[in-house]
Amino acid sequence: MSLKQYRNIDLAIMLAMLVTAEVVINIAARVWFPLEAYVLSPMIAIVCIVMMRWGPFAAVHAVGGGLALCIVSGAEAGQYAVYCIGNCFALAALLLFKKWDKKTIREKIPLTILFTVTAFCGAQIGRWLVGMCFGGDVTDIVRLVTTDSLSLIFAVITTLIARRIDGLFEDQIAYLLRTQAERNKEQLEDYGDTEYGDEP
Repeated sequence: MSLKQYRNIDLAIMLAMLVTAEVVINIAARVWFPLEAYVLSPMIAIVCIVMMRWGPFAAVHAVGGGLALCIVSGAEAGQYAVYCIGNCFALAALLLFKKWDKKTIREKIPLTILFTVTAFCGAQIGRWLVGMCFGGDVTDIVRLVTTDSLSLIFAVITTLIARRIDGLFEDQIAYLLRTQAERNKEQLEDYGDTEYGDEP
């Protein structure tokens, strides 16, 4: 399998997980918590994981998450723009890679949290700015952040768990190179044991 094929399959799996979770969570919320003001979305969590794995390709998931949310909630045309375009501002977290490498952000808990919070704030600001273009109010940013606060908590917990799972919250090219090097080392050790092993 080529790197491009591996990447496309990985991105497709992540997108399917996001869309499925978004649809299930929103249907459940409408059925069981119709009067609840807060919302829960897995979008930021998945986008953060994909940004760590594949960088800007996470834009696909930012848009996909927005589309899924709008379709299942019966959103109006303006809301499609707010969520699909606004979500892409979550990729502002990629700017942190200019100061710290991915490995450092993954290994240090405060930086993992900063990375996730930056993506969340970027998405909220993006939605707010796009919403303003469709007649939104300046104070809408408060409502957006407040009602989506559960998504931030969910995203932080998810990324903190993901960083402990080998290869999940990790640049995939670095991961593939690391695992290949480990396999090569094991093969060399096995070959050495066979070639120069102790005689019975």
